Amino acid sequence: MPITLYSSIGDPSSLAVSQALEYLELEHELVNISVNDSDPMPQEITRNNPQMEIPVLDDNGFILVESTAILQYLAEQYGKDDTLYPKDPKARAVVNHRLCFHSSTYYSYISRGAVDQLFPDHPTTPPSPQITHTIIALDNFTTYLKLLGKKYAAGDTVTIADFQLITATMCLESINFDISPWPLVKNWYDTYKLEHPTLWKIVEAGMKELSKVVSQI
Repeated sequence: MPITLYSSIGDPSSLAVSQALEYLELEHELVNISVNDSDPMPQEITRNNPQMEIPVLDDNGFILVESTAILQYLAEQYGKDDTLYPKDPKARAVVNHRLCFHSSTYYSYISRGAVDQLFPDHPTTPPSPQITHTIIALDNFTTYLKLLGKKYAAGDTVTIADFQLITATMCLESINFDISPWPLVKNWYDTYKLEHPTLWKIVEAGMKELSKVVSQI
């Protein structure tokens, strides 16, 4: 039976997992969950999921939540090699670092930064705390890319860390935030789009959904 992913089209974490499923060429079914619905969440969402979060992976009865844990599981369980999630301790440590950076800082700070775009009443001159957080996130990522000196976030090939970081960066594009002042980040982002058009198509669909929400505010 195919894997089932309970997700939302505009949710960055869901999009990260969807990319992994596509990259690994895994047969899967996407069940869209609207976070705005007043209807109770399906039992498949609430079971083993006290945080009531998406995405939720159901691999033939094996239920897993938290997008990073899902990405790690998929790469280890179904990876044709260890490209997505290297077995070498040092290479894996870099991937794990980027995943931690995404969770603790990059996506968290970008989410705060989006507030200014979504709610124009927030002050932007001088830079508000939200915009400042976004700048810090991009500055930090730039430093990591410079120190590593590779094509992607954790090496010369795409890893599960890129899936998370790409969807976070997509949030900035959805609100027309210009990342060109951070050329290393922009080059990484543009390279991903160019070299992985099928994966980017998944992300782009989510970006359009987020942009639609922004346009209605």
